[in-house]
Amino acid sequence: MSPPPKVKSDEVSGVLRACRRYFANAGIFSLGINLLYLAAPLYMLQIYDRVISSASQTTLAMLTIAVLMAFAALAGLDVVRSRVLTRASVRLDRLLAGRVLAATVESAGKGAPIGSQPLRDFDSFRQFLTGTGIHAIFDAPWAPIYIVVIFMLHPALGLFALLSGVLLIGMAIFNERVVRAPLSQSNEAAAKNYRFTDMSLRNWEVVQAMGMLPGLLKRWGRDRNKLIERQTTASDRAAATQSIIKFLRLSMQSVMLGLGAYLVIERYVTVGAMFAASILLGRALQPIELMVGNWRNLNSARSAFERIKMLLVANPPANAKLELPRPLGRVMAENVSYGFRGAKPILVNVTFGIEPGETVAIIGPSGAGKSTLARHLVGVLAPVSGAVRLDGADVSKWSHEMLGQHLGYLPQDIELFADTVANNICRFRDGDDTDVIQAAQLAGVHDLILALPNGYDTQLGEGGAVLSGGMRQRIALARAVYGNPSFVVLDEPNSNLDADGDAALTECITQLKAKRTTVVIIAHRSSTLGVVDKILVMKDGAAVIYGPRNEVIPKLARPASVKVVPPPSGPTAAAGGAA
Repeated sequence: MSPPPKVKSDEVSGVLRACRRYFANAGIFSLGINLLYLAAPLYMLQIYDRVISSASQTTLAMLTIAVLMAFAALAGLDVVRSRVLTRASVRLDRLLAGRVLAATVESAGKGAPIGSQPLRDFDSFRQFLTGTGIHAIFDAPWAPIYIVVIFMLHPALGLFALLSGVLLIGMAIFNERVVRAPLSQSNEAAAKNYRFTDMSLRNWEVVQAMGMLPGLLKRWGRDRNKLIERQTTASDRAAATQSIIKFLRLSMQSVMLGLGAYLVIERYVTVGAMFAASILLGRALQPIELMVGNWRNLNSARSAFERIKMLLVANPPANAKLELPRPLGRVMAENVSYGFRGAKPILVNVTFGIEPGETVAIIGPSGAGKSTLARHLVGVLAPVSGAVRLDGADVSKWSHEMLGQHLGYLPQDIELFADTVANNICRFRDGDDTDVIQAAQLAGVHDLILALPNGYDTQLGEGGAVLSGGMRQRIALARAVYGNPSFVVLDEPNSNLDADGDAALTECITQLKAKRTTVVIIAHRSSTLGVVDKILVMKDGAAVIYGPRNEVIPKLARPASVKVVPPPSGPTAAAGGAA
């Protein structure tokens, strides 16, 4: 067995073991519930066989009180079982929901963004634990109790009950086989359709502005039609099977009455036994019918949990690592290459070095690989070959929790969270408010935040919707410099800034240099080049020029002289020579 499945087994089995006490208690309560269900047929048996023949009102009163007490106890146990299973779902959520979210984030970092679907899958499974379908699963194992009691009434009645149970179980297995494929395809189509819907809603401005809605609906409708088609097929098959099972159950109960009547005529059983056997058979077969009726929910929950397990296998939890000291900010890119199989490489053997406290601008035409390189520098992407090192440690293998304390990152596509300005700046960490204010002042956005309705406590809304593009970018800059990081990467930090914002950015970079913070800027405006120490020129995924600003800028005026420089080796690379 390969290592990933072993990780899956250990992790998921450990979570289920932590919840087994709840499931064991639910099983015990199910035994009590099913034993108490015997009260009704036994009551009928005693009424027909003793009370009517003896005309004893006292016996009737005592039996009635006893059966009502049994029903009260049954109702109480049913409530307790439901509460136990609810607590199991809560326990499962506390143990696994965070891991699911973390694995979802890791999956997005590997280039496979799947949105919130894994959490939907997890909630689908968790909510199944509190539904009626799970009760049928817990009741089904105790069905043999009723068949044993029927055997005690008469072997012929017991044999008929046993054959009836086997037939219904066979029908349930048949139902699972005929609906499995369309239900699985329906679930996959639903997940795909939801992802497309989420993406459409995120890009609503583009959709509205360019009149894309009709075409978008047509594209969305193709997935939706496949979803509906598969759901319809599964529903039709399940409905047919469920109808057959209902027909069989009703017929079996009626035949049981007929068989009982024959045995009564032949004086083998009493009238009470005849009615009791029919009720017991109905109770024995009821869980199977309920399971088939809830098969769609059961199958959806099972498929959802399988997808969760696959996600956890693909994104195992990070092993505890030795916490490294605060880095000085020395960055080395060593032959970094990145791309997808069958496609043109995005990065090709990029090599350069940055000394602590230096500020480097990365420039080049669109599609040169600048933003992809920025993601490698902060460890969001791992190279296909080569490595990016911060003070000698590979950033792609450094714990993100530990690395994040010393690193600041302003991505090209800015996303703020639906929370307060302060929480967005402090990265949702527990800390001193002074650090938040210092970060905002360093980014030159402190006064603008104070002008907001509630200052630092202003709720930003989804994606920072209440702010302008420039304001979002400046708050994101404050988030990047929060906590006095050793290494800061800014991907087009002035793309939405006006002249004042540009000046504030320049001042921020100047102060970072004074703090000996290593800064990398993906630049498109020449205004930021005035504060950098070195410039890296990218073209077609390769580093074509790298060196001091005063040496690189004259070369940019002579394009014919620009060519890829072989990667440096030895001391030159460590010193940040030409790449």
